[in-house]
Amino acid sequence: MPKCGQELIFSRGIEIGHTFKLGTKYSKAMKAAYLDANGKENLMVMGCYGIGVSRIVAATIEQSNDNDGIIWPVALAPFEVIVVPVDFNNGKVKEVSLKIYDELKGMGVDVMLDDRDERPGIKFKDADLIGIPYRITVGEKNLANNNVELKARWQKKEEPGS
Repeated sequence: MPKCGQELIFSRGIEIGHTFKLGTKYSKAMKAAYLDANGKENLMVMGCYGIGVSRIVAATIEQSNDNDGIIWPVALAPFEVIVVPVDFNNGKVKEVSLKIYDELKGMGVDVMLDDRDERPGIKFKDADLIGIPYRITVGEKNLANNNVELKARWQKKEEPGS
């Protein structure tokens, strides 16, 4: 029974790091000692720890995804923002997309520009699959109103008819 008097509950977890108590085995071999408050020499009790970078990535993907792919937190994302021009061959769309890309890059934002000659749906699907936290979509229709679209990857999709 735990000291708190409550029931101990077990649940599944993800190991991303670990600690080990090594005891005095290595401090004895290295003669690593300290003097306590009474001046008595004591061997150090040693331990070690490790954090697995690849385990952090795997745990993040396991915990942060949906049917469309990974949802990276900004701190772990390969890029913070992806700029998706709907039609990169359209002069105005290309100009605005490059301007946004350059301005974000100039501010130190990790930004990616999807300048591929693909249909918008493919670009959107790939951006969702990769999981880049923010997508800026630059299209002719929104530009006509001096707008672009900003979407956070974790935003819920709108239901049809809403």
